[in-house]
Amino acid sequence: MIEIEQGSGNVYADLGMADADEMIVKAQLATKIGEIIKSRKWTQQQAADVLGITQPKLSKMLNGKFRGISEAKMFDCLTRLGRDVQIIVGPAQRTASTGRVAVIFAA
Repeated sequence: MIEIEQGSGNVYADLGMADADEMIVKAQLATKIGEIIKSRKWTQQQAADVLGITQPKLSKMLNGKFRGISEAKMFDCLTRLGRDVQIIVGPAQRTASTGRVAVIFAA
């Protein structure tokens, strides 16, 4: 019999990675960037020109290899794609002493 374990919703945390919260945020941002590029039917080169990065760097980001790309650069990419980026800092909503980072995309 195969044992199935419920995931936490963060594959990086499930794999025990120390930077799991950062990685899931980057994954969500990269996914949104990719969705916007696809909806505009741009080539990676066209998108890279607009985003101010090289096509190979964009390709790596869209394929989940974003360790060398900062969240700030990803926010910049989103603004270059015509999206507003808002960062809201508030009190933790859990009883734990540390807060959390969440990405919420508006329609």
